[in-house]
Amino acid sequence: MPYDAEILVVGCGNILFKDDGFGPAVIQAIEEHFKDKDKPDNVLFIDAGTGGPHYVFSLPHESWRKIIVVDVVEFNAEPGTLRKFNLEEIPKGSYQNMHSWPVNQPLHELSEKIDVVVIGCKPKEISAPYVEMGLTPPVEKAIPRAVKMILNEIGVYQ
Repeated sequence: MPYDAEILVVGCGNILFKDDGFGPAVIQAIEEHFKDKDKPDNVLFIDAGTGGPHYVFSLPHESWRKIIVVDVVEFNAEPGTLRKFNLEEIPKGSYQNMHSWPVNQPLHELSEKIDVVVIGCKPKEISAPYVEMGLTPPVEKAIPRAVKMILNEIGVYQ
C-alpha cells in the first residue's frame, strides 16, 4: 500500500528504548493537535516505528513532494535540542536504525526527486538493548517545539 500524499511526516524510532521513541511521540502529539482541527488534505502523518527505512522510504509514490523525518539524531548539543537538518548535514554514522542499516541511503535516493528534511532531537538516553519505555524530561519537553517546527514545514501556522 503506497502512502499517497504530497507531504509525508514520518516519525521514526522505537518506543521501547527511552528517547528513541521521540519520533512516534511527536506523531502522536500532532494527531492530538489535529483532533479538533482539519488536517491538511495533502499531508500524511505516519508513525513508522523502526520500519521507516524498509516500509516507507524504499517505497516512493509519484505523488510525494516532501518527506519530513522526525527522529533522534546525535549531534553536538544539549539533550532535547531540536534542529532541522538537510540530508547532507546528518553526521555520518549517526542515523541508523536498530539493525544498523544506514537510513541515509534510501533518503539520499529520495532526495534526488523530492525535498527531504529531518527534524532531529538530541537524545539524552537510548536504553537499547534494555527495554525502558518513556522519554527523558528534556526530550519530552521538545515535543511541542517539534510539532511547531513540523506545522511550519507543512505550511500550517498557528
